[in-house]
Amino acid sequence: MAVPFLVGTIAAVLCSIAAWRLFSAWWKFRGRRVVTCPENQRPAGVAVDARHAVATGLGKAAELRLESCSRWPEKAGCGQQCLSQIEASPEGCLVRNILVTWYAGKSCQSCGRPIGEISLGGAKPAVLGTDGRSIEWSEIPAEKLQETLLTASPVCFACHTALKMVVEHPELVSGLSEATGRPAR
Repeated sequence: MAVPFLVGTIAAVLCSIAAWRLFSAWWKFRGRRVVTCPENQRPAGVAVDARHAVATGLGKAAELRLESCSRWPEKAGCGQQCLSQIEASPEGCLVRNILVTWYAGKSCQSCGRPIGEISLGGAKPAVLGTDGRSIEWSEIPAEKLQETLLTASPVCFACHTALKMVVEHPELVSGLSEATGRPAR
């Protein structure tokens, strides 16, 4: 009776290790990224084919390939040399991590409150462009991220929501300045 239990336990442990490795590979290579295109030395927004990385990564280093690139379809036949940047720093070129680092220690341009820690599933702060428009992370093309962050200001989720309401539904908001979302003077 001890042998089947031992075999079952070993199988469960091996399956757990395999599942953890697969999940780790997926987690490591998911999401939008910013790389420098080797051809033109300009930022490019890319996504790694995380499923392929998972499928090829059990027992060895994951094989990376791009799922999408902001330079496609024109440059779809490229050699994907930018993958070496992702291999060297998979977390460093992830859009979410770039933004979290950018927000660190900053306060909301509108209300002045500290942005604070940004959770994966919670309400996310936004970016206030030089045009006074508040935009969500997903609205910024990855290839324009660095350029946008050079001139933008941070806005907390509450102020972003208020600014968005002022712009999209001004008939519902009274007494607020459209430019700042604060009470008009």
